[in-house]
Amino acid sequence: MSSLAERFRVAARTRPAAAAGEWAPSFNPWLIAAAVMLATFMEVLDTSVANVALPHIAGNLSATPEESTWVLTSYLVSNAIILPATNWLTRYFGRKNFLIFCIMIFTASSALCGAAASLGMLIVARILQGAGGGALQPIAQSVLMESFPTEKRGSAMAVFGMGIVVAPIIGPTLGGWITDNYSWRWIFYINVPVGIIAVLMARTFIEDPPYIKQQRPGRIDYIGFGMMAVALGTMQLVLDKGQEEDWFSSSLITWAAVFAGVTFISFIIWELRAKEPIVNLRILANRNFAVGTALMTVLGIVLYGTIALLPLFLQTLLGYPALQSGLAVSPRGLGSIASMVIVSRLIGKINGRYLLLFGFSLLAFSTYLFSDINLQISMGSIVWPGIISGFAMGFVFVPLTTMALGTLANDQMGNASGVFNLMRNTGGSLGIAAVTTMLARGVQIHQAAMVSHLTPYDPAFQQRVHDMIGTLSSQAGSTAASQQAYGAIYGTVVRQASVMSYIDNFRLLSFLCVICIPLVFLFARVKRRKVPVPMH
Repeated sequence: MSSLAERFRVAARTRPAAAAGEWAPSFNPWLIAAAVMLATFMEVLDTSVANVALPHIAGNLSATPEESTWVLTSYLVSNAIILPATNWLTRYFGRKNFLIFCIMIFTASSALCGAAASLGMLIVARILQGAGGGALQPIAQSVLMESFPTEKRGSAMAVFGMGIVVAPIIGPTLGGWITDNYSWRWIFYINVPVGIIAVLMARTFIEDPPYIKQQRPGRIDYIGFGMMAVALGTMQLVLDKGQEEDWFSSSLITWAAVFAGVTFISFIIWELRAKEPIVNLRILANRNFAVGTALMTVLGIVLYGTIALLPLFLQTLLGYPALQSGLAVSPRGLGSIASMVIVSRLIGKINGRYLLLFGFSLLAFSTYLFSDINLQISMGSIVWPGIISGFAMGFVFVPLTTMALGTLANDQMGNASGVFNLMRNTGGSLGIAAVTTMLARGVQIHQAAMVSHLTPYDPAFQQRVHDMIGTLSSQAGSTAASQQAYGAIYGTVVRQASVMSYIDNFRLLSFLCVICIPLVFLFARVKRRKVPVPMH
């Protein structure tokens, strides 16, 4: 690989000299993009690849379905905690060394996940895996933004967005296929060879710019980091266990929510007063970044909320196996890939606000199409809205990222990337928790409304019961036939109430996209800089 790398290094040096004061990498930027995105794609994939395998994991490790959900939440919590600290850790260890270390931790913990003999061991391994993977996204974003010249950053963000948006979409399909054909353990083992290749590529192609080598990390904000970890961990506990414990009717959830709120407020106050905060919240004073962070949070809610609802609907109500439900969702990635290619060519020519306007409008429309569901729909009724939704994602993600970070000073990029990705993950957690809660409560509300019509005074209901009893009486006694008839009707009511609850959720997610449309005009236009300032 060294001779090949030297060949690319020589080719990179033959390109036109950079403007005065502009650092340029020794290798072709697309090789650098491949190196950082290989590891990042692998990490983002693991946020969703285990979803369809949870029943298999629970059965194999003698755990309940509720206990098995900690396999997901333990990963998300440790992943979210490490995100804002990435900037300081990068300065302390050096970005290249820290990136390689994170990939190694992620790869080794993936092997531990696959070899786990108990649920406790798996959860510990997932915590380590999330900690190793948490820094990969902001580091990749910073490397891409600084490795490409200003006029090609839109293309770089398209590559980054392709990995971030497509990976959670194909995760359930890949996880279902591996679980059905091999074992749930291989959804983790498959990371090992990919991780080894990512380490070799990172060692070969990635380098620390002079301004990163000259940086001093300063003192770490231990108090701020501790409060952030406690607040995020407690919040995830509330989101994960809230529905199971009936939310605030449970003293555990109530006190956990209060504790998380107090800790979070204390964290904000501390970070605003600290000289060297672990998370520089003052960066939110930048209008573009503040608006972009808010919209990215909503995007996380819609993206992860939809991904959580669709496989659940297909498996529980339509009877799809895990692999087929994943296949119905996967074409969404095709739409994302197509739009990423298109928007990368438009981002420098069309005002980003207009691209966002189109993206959020199309996303609202496609999400609303999902509400046109029933128990007789074909797979195409899920596939085509999914493709349109994926196409809309490209027109949202790329200009949103470019405009949110485009007006920041280059030395703020590392901190901003950590906060930006943190809020996307937090939005995803909120989205999954919200749709799960509203789905369960919606079923109860619709079921109560429908059951009110199942009375002896409703002629249609009585006729239906009479017909079913007559049909079933030939196979069972009259008493058993009556019980089976009422049971079948009740099952129909529950399924119809569930469908109506899914419809409500999809319409709500569509409404959230509509709310984002006027917020797009709060962005200030990003102007190109002739001579970029070196980034961290």
